[in-house]
Amino acid sequence: MQQTGALTKIQRQIQWNRLIAVVEEQAQTMIRTAFSTTVREAGDLSAGIFDLQGRMLAQAVTGTPGHVNSMAESVGHFLKKFPAHTMKPGEHYITNDPWLATGHLHDLTVVSPAFRKGKIVGLFANTAHIIDIGGLGMGPEGRSVFEEGLFIPIVRCFEAGGVANETFFDFIRAGSRTPIELEGDIYSLCACNDAGAKRLVEMLDEFDMDSIDPLGAFIFESSRQATLDEIRKLPKGTYRSEIRSDGYEAPVTLHAAMTVHEDEIVVDYAGTSGLSTRGINVPPAYCRAYSCFGIKCVVAPEVPNNWASLAPFRMEIPTGCILNAPRPYPVSVRHVVGQLIPDLMMGCLHQAVPGRVNAEGSSALWNPPLRGGSQVSGPAAEVEDFEIITFNSGGTGARPGKDGLDGIAFPSGVRTMPVEATENVAPVIFWKKELRPDSAGAGRTRGGFGQIMEIGAKGDAEYAVNAIFDRVANPPKGREGGGEGAAGWVGLNDANGTPLRTKGFQIIPKGRRLLLKLPGGGGMGDPKARDPDLVKRDVADGLISKQAARDLYGVEV
Repeated sequence: MQQTGALTKIQRQIQWNRLIAVVEEQAQTMIRTAFSTTVREAGDLSAGIFDLQGRMLAQAVTGTPGHVNSMAESVGHFLKKFPAHTMKPGEHYITNDPWLATGHLHDLTVVSPAFRKGKIVGLFANTAHIIDIGGLGMGPEGRSVFEEGLFIPIVRCFEAGGVANETFFDFIRAGSRTPIELEGDIYSLCACNDAGAKRLVEMLDEFDMDSIDPLGAFIFESSRQATLDEIRKLPKGTYRSEIRSDGYEAPVTLHAAMTVHEDEIVVDYAGTSGLSTRGINVPPAYCRAYSCFGIKCVVAPEVPNNWASLAPFRMEIPTGCILNAPRPYPVSVRHVVGQLIPDLMMGCLHQAVPGRVNAEGSSALWNPPLRGGSQVSGPAAEVEDFEIITFNSGGTGARPGKDGLDGIAFPSGVRTMPVEATENVAPVIFWKKELRPDSAGAGRTRGGFGQIMEIGAKGDAEYAVNAIFDRVANPPKGREGGGEGAAGWVGLNDANGTPLRTKGFQIIPKGRRLLLKLPGGGGMGDPKARDPDLVKRDVADGLISKQAARDLYGVEV
């Protein structure tokens, strides 16, 4: 019997590895077929497989925590509208409801059933960020979700047999500035789930499985137990932390009290700032998504991310705080505040397990939506109409034993978009994109460096930016005596260095360019304890000045 049990575990592990391959092919299909650069270049997406109760079994390696962990909740909402036993082959269901999906209207979530021998055997879901969904565009200016774009409830976008719902597609084409890209992305999302379903059926045939439920039970029990084992190693108690965001009307304070119990971790957000009148509010599922991610990065990073491994983490988010926005509050750029949450979680966990926690990083993406042409300049426009988003990041926080990463997106995990890809689809030019010297927080291990970017329209024509930047008034903090990372800066490239607002729709005048100085990550530990050879290397590479080497690190070069 022991030999049989061991053999079963080996078989289950093989099946688990195969399942990961299935969902990764699901994600890669989307990347290869997507129209939006946000998906095919930056990887701003998620993909996963779910059982018929809406519980996530596995996610693709490719994907962002904000999408994956909030999508893990959203499939249950789809099942309330379309129960599994009513689904038919070829159907696909879609929504961008911020409260039932992943937090704002620019994310489309698609759920599709997989059938084998006429019987439904599983569900595939994915989420992708699309360029335009109408309304004011991606930015903080809306005063309600109704101003932010086309709101899609949970509906069928493809009927049984894979027949397109032409009424649905008529509506979405009419509501977007980029109708071809939007329609193409929806087809891509459905093709992505179809690819996953095809590979799942092949897997079930190969292993002669009638259902994924036994494998799901193995995955859930193994993941739950492994997560609980890691939680039980932590010192019990309540740990508190605060972090500040620049906000919109006023600065925002996020407060967390994390209590480590024997079999769960509970985070109470009492004391967090109230709701904003603008689109920086965070729906609760997005708050839970990044809270879980921040905890898992420290507590159980090796445990697969699924329904069971997320279950021991529980959030208490007070009504009326900015992390629990109700309908119809504006939420278009919920990531600006929401992506600070992992640093907040690490601020709590640093008190429990300091050797496993990073310093604060630049956190929220610097992904400016750019718009130009007649919709900005009217008949006098000197460039064709365009709407584009480019994803960029500052530096991450220093790690206990290593420096922070330069220009890397944490916690979102999206890839930096090549400037050539953006220039290929819009009349914009990136005149400068380089690491920002002296932006890394000093420390025994230093933070990652931010970037300097200079962006113009072709011919230096007039265009607009919908600014959604943070960490300008509140730079990333170091830990254990490490220094702050450099604060961000937003402005024009003119002789006076004219600053711009860090949030909101603004015109870049003809003959001028947008200049962005992205924040650096905070440092870890006493800078005087840093290896002098590493300081000299950074000076030789032009990343820190000789004065900074002397003043911050006590190293003469």
